[in-house]
Amino acid sequence: MGRGRQKAKQTKVARELKYFSPDTNYRALEQELTSHGHNDLGERRGGAAVDTADDDDDDYKRWNDDDR
Repeated sequence: MGRGRQKAKQTKVARELKYFSPDTNYRALEQELTSHGHNDLGERRGGAAVDTADDDDDDYKRWNDDDR
């Protein structure tokens, strides 16, 4: 395919993407925006949300004690 045809095809695809407006699912958007923080996301996926902030402190204390 020549450069002119290739560029015309890319322009056509870009124009289609630019002016494409899909239907918005406002109910799903509302549910996503009204969720109660990031912990709900972990629970909905089947995994438990893990707080690692305290674990970092414990590791630091352990390393600090080993140096003495």
